[in-house]
Amino acid sequence: MPRVVALYRYPVKGFTPEECHALTILDEGRVAGDRVLAFRFASSSAPDAAWTRKHDCVVLMNTPALARLDIRFDHRAQRLRIGLDGGVLAEDTLAEDGRKRLAAAVERYVLGLAENPLSGHPQRLPLRLVGDGVAPRFQDNVDGHTTLHSRGSLVALSIAARDPALSEVRFRSNIAVGGLGAWEELGWMGRKLRVGGVEFEVVKRKVRCLATHANPQTGERDVPVMATLMRAFGQEEPTFAVGMTTRGAGGVVRIGDNVSLAD
Repeated sequence: MPRVVALYRYPVKGFTPEECHALTILDEGRVAGDRVLAFRFASSSAPDAAWTRKHDCVVLMNTPALARLDIRFDHRAQRLRIGLDGGVLAEDTLAEDGRKRLAAAVERYVLGLAENPLSGHPQRLPLRLVGDGVAPRFQDNVDGHTTLHSRGSLVALSIAARDPALSEVRFRSNIAVGGLGAWEELGWMGRKLRVGGVEFEVVKRKVRCLATHANPQTGERDVPVMATLMRAFGQEEPTFAVGMTTRGAGGVVRIGDNVSLAD
């Protein structure tokens, strides 16, 4: 029987994950505490609490060295700590002044990188830390999905990429499942899936971007994941993992939960 083997949520869009023993799935289909904050360009016209495209934010796609920053978010105290190389780059609350200090620290770090989306684009400055720290609003698509991949697919890709240590964190899924064949999950489109006590509907295959090329430890682009997916597996678009939603009834997903098609 396929089972949940790892769970992740990402408090700040485009930054490092929290490994979790359980995830709360909201009735709207999003993961509680997931992508509740984002560092957004000043040029974005979206209101602070509104969804925005990833192209309007500092994310791994345009800033691979974000992977070197270690995020710790205290969800209760609404306090964000950003670590770098064992030290603290910035730590503050989400009060207005704290947001400004956190955004300024990330801005300085990003501007010091060889590859960054800020240099030469003064209209994107200053960065703004947006989101209320509670509502999950900054997933890649406006509807917001819980995302899932199988370890079988990860193994197949790691063999094709000739990288046995290829990390699933590159793909920023919420749920990793063991006991499935490679790419089995991509055949579930339109199907209902039960994970523990939560019933999902699989609604999207996840097409990947340059974020997957960034090594989660070094922040260097070291594996051509997109080209490998298309070349080795005959994909028209580089696809890994699926997006799922609920239909008005959430719940809790835990490591060890069974995973099965519900229809």
